[in-house]
Amino acid sequence: MYGDSETIRRVLTGSGDTWAVVGLSTNRSRAAYGVAAVLQRFGKRVVPVHPKAETVHGEKGYASLADIPFPVDVVDVFVHSELAGDIADQAVAKGAKAVWFQLGVIDDEAYARTRAAGLDMVMDRCPAIEIPALGLD
Repeated sequence: MYGDSETIRRVLTGSGDTWAVVGLSTNRSRAAYGVAAVLQRFGKRVVPVHPKAETVHGEKGYASLADIPFPVDVVDVFVHSELAGDIADQAVAKGAKAVWFQLGVIDDEAYARTRAAGLDMVMDRCPAIEIPALGLD
């Protein structure tokens, strides 16, 4: 299991309120768009990270994690598993406290590297599902 309920709760409630959402664009049909809205309702600042660097949900977007000019607490990853490991490494370099790989995003080596770097990590889960499941909404 890639995220016990204690780790999930800690990331959602104790890791900080600035979440970089990698893969978030203005495309309303993508899961990232809806999950970002849930995170905002939960009190998180959502920072879109997408090559187009679009403003989404009222927040300025950035082309990469490195382009964000302020600290990020959690990096929520909505990219294919083949690309996710690099994003996890960028999150470590950025100084994030946690990395969250969305449903279907799995990279065991990235998980091991991220945990070894001292970050919390949740993989193959969705905060929009976990928030109500843990009674946090």
